[in-house]
Amino acid sequence: MSYTKIWVHLVFSTKNRHPYLTKNIRYKLQNHIIENCKEKSIFLTAINGYTEHLHCIISLGKEQTIAKIAQLIKGESAYWMNKNMLTDETFMWQDDYFAVSVSESNLEIVTRYIKNQEEHHRKKSFHNEAKEFVSKFKFELQKE
Repeated sequence: MSYTKIWVHLVFSTKNRHPYLTKNIRYKLQNHIIENCKEKSIFLTAINGYTEHLHCIISLGKEQTIAKIAQLIKGESAYWMNKNMLTDETFMWQDDYFAVSVSESNLEIVTRYIKNQEEHHRKKSFHNEAKEFVSKFKFELQKE
């Protein structure tokens, strides 16, 4: 039997960072994602966000990849949003996402950060948060 415990902090944004995720829509979407993750055996331990993005903490199973998990969460949730006509326009996520590992010792800190997204974004925009994320984790952005 294989045992794995790989925590990942996954962050993804709406297409063009459009503020579709009003509080009411965001809570419905988050609840749907929680249920969808259970159905797909994705271990999601925290989810929250703000008007144009979501943060998740997931634990990868032994045969799961970050790319596949992101695809399953984003693809199915966009389909669900559009099927239920929760936005006036077609809802889409950006193709890209942030994903970083989280050590067991920092899991509670990152979880608290995710749970406090509304408070956090009263002081800092997602644009600035994303720039800090790139700098802190030394991501090298690809020019397209």
